[in-house]
Amino acid sequence: MSRISANPAISPSDDSNARAKPREGRYGIAIVGNDKIIDWLVPFLESYRETNASLPLYLIPYDDNVTRTRRAAEIYGAHFIEEEPVEIDRLAKELYPGIFNSNRRRLRKLQALALDLDEVAYVDVDVILFRDFRPIFGRLEAGKSEFIVASPSFEYVYNERRSEYPFLADALPFNDGFWVTSNKYLKLSDFIDTMAKDAAIFHDVRKRGQLFAQPLVNFVTHRRGVKIALLRDLVENASHESFYKAPGISFAEGKPLDPDGREIYFAHWAGAVALPSTGVFDAAWTRLSKAAWARMKS
Repeated sequence: MSRISANPAISPSDDSNARAKPREGRYGIAIVGNDKIIDWLVPFLESYRETNASLPLYLIPYDDNVTRTRRAAEIYGAHFIEEEPVEIDRLAKELYPGIFNSNRRRLRKLQALALDLDEVAYVDVDVILFRDFRPIFGRLEAGKSEFIVASPSFEYVYNERRSEYPFLADALPFNDGFWVTSNKYLKLSDFIDTMAKDAAIFHDVRKRGQLFAQPLVNFVTHRRGVKIALLRDLVENASHESFYKAPGISFAEGKPLDPDGREIYFAHWAGAVALPSTGVFDAAWTRLSKAAWARMKS
């Protein structure tokens, strides 16, 4: 993963006001899960219990294969979302008509935007949390920081044709496995309206290769001019790093630091083809997994 300091266009902000005490509001975390990925879900839930139990957690079902997922939600006190995401599934079918349903359902993460919250943090389920997320909330500000991301993603969003569209010239492509926003700045209807007008542009510039939600979330935020901010520019000593293969990671009191000593809030196994075993974050994942399965079986 590229080091953020290597790109001058996204260097840390000098605005000290961005690091002020966050505002109070109704905040929550949203994830998507089902029984097929239960081995990822339960370590996430255990990490949530250890670090963020004071924040409400919303579990969006990926599909109807959720018998054990419902049980896990009950054990960990997560709100299981019962509403069918009709509009999201319709949009996914329109955008990806030749794609198998299981891939189209990746867009169900957009249901996080419909939750009755002032701000929501969406997190992919192949993640474990290391720190309290409360300092992350209350940082959104109109015209400055309307959509917060942790990590850039320079290779897995757009193809080379992005250079043909001026509105993408200075856009920051990001990993959509973590974001914080409010429906004041980004709503589900924004995705529907944008695709109704600009689906042809989206398909022209989107990166292919099992990428569905990430190019879409990027495109809609960029096309609508939503102000994207980096976590490390808003939260004191926060790192942009989260990749499970990141080099130079150290631990202090059980919590990871990047090579610059900045605090890593979560680890993300993006693109992993097997469960964690020997990587730098894997011992923590394994401990959480064992604790979670013990709780699930009790």
